[in-house]
Amino acid sequence: MSALACIALCWRVERRDGVAIGLTTHDRDLVIDGLVHRAAPGMTPSAIERSADLEADTMDVRGALTSAAIGEGDLLAGRWDGARVRLFAADWESGAVIAELGEGRIGAVELTEQGFAAELAGTGAALDRPVVEETSAECRTELGDRRCRVAMAGRRRFARVLAVAERVVTLDAVEPVAGAYAGGLLRWFGGQNGGLVQAIDASAGASVTLRGVPAFGVAAGTLVELVEGCDKSFATCGARFGNATNFRGEPHLPGIDLLTRYPGG
Repeated sequence: MSALACIALCWRVERRDGVAIGLTTHDRDLVIDGLVHRAAPGMTPSAIERSADLEADTMDVRGALTSAAIGEGDLLAGRWDGARVRLFAADWESGAVIAELGEGRIGAVELTEQGFAAELAGTGAALDRPVVEETSAECRTELGDRRCRVAMAGRRRFARVLAVAERVVTLDAVEPVAGAYAGGLLRWFGGQNGGLVQAIDASAGASVTLRGVPAFGVAAGTLVELVEGCDKSFATCGARFGNATNFRGEPHLPGIDLLTRYPGG
């Protein structure tokens, strides 16, 4: 048998929460680098373009929803968004990796009549990001990161869900200050939404309004973690967090509207 007849395409997909799965176009499961790659003949990659210049490498992966590890609900819920994907060719007899074909992260996911289509952005796509920050009146950091430096240990709290109505979640605990969770995050523990994180638009007392409706149904008593947010204004940074020295914005820098001002206007 020729060496070419022993080649199978394989995917290793690692979600942001640490879950990793392996898939292969071969007709039986393969064990490669200690991970079982399940047979998924319906998985097909588009043409892979590699270049020596600084253009971002991208490709598409299409497949039928035949693997129990990748379900339609999880795709729509965003569990696979940003997952790291490694595509390679392997010898299905020995399990040895023959060639690395591509690596990237899952971007846009689209459901089709045949299954799903996922766009992979290669490592070169990082070069498309801005190198220098633009000025802004609001802070450009995230609350609690290494530049903000606000201690988050006391700003994360657990609570139980009492009821859910569309985007509004009623909890068994009241926020510490008015609007504490606006701009923050809600992380689901347990239930079908377990592991998913949603942004919070507003909070008032014992209720929070999410940016989107939960992907799956929520049962009363579900445990959630609430992370405080920030509206990124200089006033909030100084008054609520006492962190004005680390504010990463230019609230007093004149904007483009200065050009439209005139005496007596």
